[in-house]
Amino acid sequence: MRARAEELGLSDTEVARRSGLDVGRYGNYVRGAREPDFQTFLRICRVLLTTPNAILGVEEPLKTEQDEVLAAFAALDADGRTLALKLIRAMVEHQVLRES
Repeated sequence: MRARAEELGLSDTEVARRSGLDVGRYGNYVRGAREPDFQTFLRICRVLLTTPNAILGVEEPLKTEQDEVLAAFAALDADGRTLALKLIRAMVEHQVLRES
């Protein structure tokens, strides 16, 4: 988790805050002193814009821009996803109009 946070330029304190966790509790997870429950682990993965498999070393970490966009989209709540989709559609429409 720490390596992925460093890739994103996030401190342990910031990951903990964004995950809704106490810094000490998150620190226990990073050091391997404790393991988070599944829901907490998913929240941390969303903050780190990655998947549980990538954190566990089951698959390669996200590498493509498209993968990062999809992970960020998945981390949003329903309202955020709706807004992001509207924004993307507007951007595509703008590009199409500009190119014609």
